[in-house]
Amino acid sequence: MAPSAAHDDRRTPLPADAHVHSEWSWDSGSDPDAPGRMDRTCAQAVRIGLPALVFTEHVDLDPSWRAERGDLGGHADRYVGGDGYVHVPSFDLEGYLENIERCRTRFPELTILTGIEYGQPHLHDDLAAGLLSRGRFDRVNGSLHTLPFPEGGGSEDRTEPTTLYRHRSPADVMDSYLAEIPRMVEGSETFEVLTHIDYAVRSWPAEIAGPFDPRAFEEGFRSVMRSLAATGRALEMNTRRLWPWMPQWWAEEGGRAVAFGSDAHVPEGIAGGFREAAAMLEHVGFRPGDRPWDMWRR
Repeated sequence: MAPSAAHDDRRTPLPADAHVHSEWSWDSGSDPDAPGRMDRTCAQAVRIGLPALVFTEHVDLDPSWRAERGDLGGHADRYVGGDGYVHVPSFDLEGYLENIERCRTRFPELTILTGIEYGQPHLHDDLAAGLLSRGRFDRVNGSLHTLPFPEGGGSEDRTEPTTLYRHRSPADVMDSYLAEIPRMVEGSETFEVLTHIDYAVRSWPAEIAGPFDPRAFEEGFRSVMRSLAATGRALEMNTRRLWPWMPQWWAEEGGRAVAFGSDAHVPEGIAGGFREAAAMLEHVGFRPGDRPWDMWRR
């Protein structure tokens, strides 16, 4: 779908990027010169005319999960131990907040909001209560990154879809992913935005299953959207991959709110595809709020 004329105009304000990672996310690299450094991301936002962004750093409370070297890629692979499990460091809340304040001082023209990307919230809401009760976050995104990996004898690990695709059929992995999201929605009231509903598609094994066809899993996606819409929460328009069917199905299943998220882990990735995503959302009746960081609603 071509962008509307309004979004061809580069003076049209961009919405806030409400899903951004910096060096305070374990999978972005903690080296001070790493490309995910928070101040470089803010400088990029100012450069491209982005009015606001939300640093939603990873908070993964799973003690560990199964992975194989190469599954996570980039900086994240270093957390795959010799035991075949991922062990990540705890989130440094105070260091993160101090960095936020430094960036707010350095970039007064940019609205910088706080946030987290909370992985598997339905499994860990009790553990996160202390962190979230402090009220330090402007946005809480909820994500499903891992699925059960059943073992013999009744024990159960969890693992990323990337790993699971090597052990189960692609269709089974996708069906399992889409079946667990409604359980996540029902099992946690903590998060306000469901991120990357298509996360399992990122590692879809096209070499053995062919190109991903969302129509083959349409009812699964729609079931997720119905469960989320019933709670009044928002769906993220994740722009790593632009799917015209996503805003269309979300609107048809009763969705009323959308957040924009690039899921950028490097400065150059912020707000990618936002103008095209905005045109898709406007086409099905979503409109911006009064402030750039407000949800778009219909």
